[in-house]
Amino acid sequence: MNKKLLFSILLLISLLLNYSYSQIGTSLTKTGTTAAQFLKIGVGSRALGMGGAFIATANDISAVYWNPAGLALISTREAAFNHIDWLMDVKYDHAAFGINFDDFGTIGAFVGVMSMGEMMVRTVDKPEGTGEYFGAGALTAGISYARNLTENFAIGFNAKYIREYIWHETAQGFALDIGTYYRIQFLNETRLAASISNFGTKMKLSGRDLLVLTNTGPGGANIINTEHQVDEFDIPLLFRIGLAVDAIKTEQMRLTLETNAVHPNDNTEYLNSGLEYAWNEKIFLRAGYKSLFERDSEQGLTLGLGVNYRLVDLVTIQFDYAFQDFGRLKNVHYLTVGVKF
Repeated sequence: MNKKLLFSILLLISLLLNYSYSQIGTSLTKTGTTAAQFLKIGVGSRALGMGGAFIATANDISAVYWNPAGLALISTREAAFNHIDWLMDVKYDHAAFGINFDDFGTIGAFVGVMSMGEMMVRTVDKPEGTGEYFGAGALTAGISYARNLTENFAIGFNAKYIREYIWHETAQGFALDIGTYYRIQFLNETRLAASISNFGTKMKLSGRDLLVLTNTGPGGANIINTEHQVDEFDIPLLFRIGLAVDAIKTEQMRLTLETNAVHPNDNTEYLNSGLEYAWNEKIFLRAGYKSLFERDSEQGLTLGLGVNYRLVDLVTIQFDYAFQDFGRLKNVHYLTVGVKF
């Protein structure tokens, strides 16, 4: 491997980590101060079943969300479709595809859409509704690239577009994700990983509903167009580091344990921990705990299961389900259907 290339990559990661820590250190929590909160909704029932402790285990197409470096571990082609029944009747759907080109690396693409039901427009004069309805939602779409730089070290990137809307207002932004993955032949196999998600632009709402007619001059004789000024907000920057160990690894079974430390720019630091038990890499049982030590967190226990079914020699279908306890906000259910071909 080119030593100058490796040095440049490590320098870039170091600079991004320093930026991440500087953002984190500016406040104790900064809860509710970032836009595009839907970017924090985890993708992939396998990962969520493990409590979101996944960046050092990510070796399938769901790595586009957790750690793009994991895409380098895809052997051929993979696609996955995720549906999430989120909180308060909010739905989130995500699809991703990746293809490995041997020495060139892995290229992927993804799109995620958050949606919810329409709501009535209410005003002070008409609190029961004006007869109009408005909607709100969000979208992200991007491309990925990952490559093995050595037999045990990989790096990956995402570039993505972000959009949120409510009624006639929209906010747009762009962001990058970067991840690394390092494998050590210790205790069957030990993996170290780090990733930074949502390193990008600020977002600000704009649209026709911010335009108002204002009467000026003596007696309000003059009417001019004015625009309400709104603030711009950072997007939720996340820095994750993870350690995974295959505590048991035989021809018939595998037990993987992982812990991740997460540093967000809009909350306190927390830990995710989880495990995955695999029988013949066909049946999977998972459990974890999410957001341990996060201040005032409603998140907690997660459970999951999965099944691999080979249709023909080169085509495998995988079904995964995960359940997450959200405290007073009840429960969240995740469903993933994936295909390898």
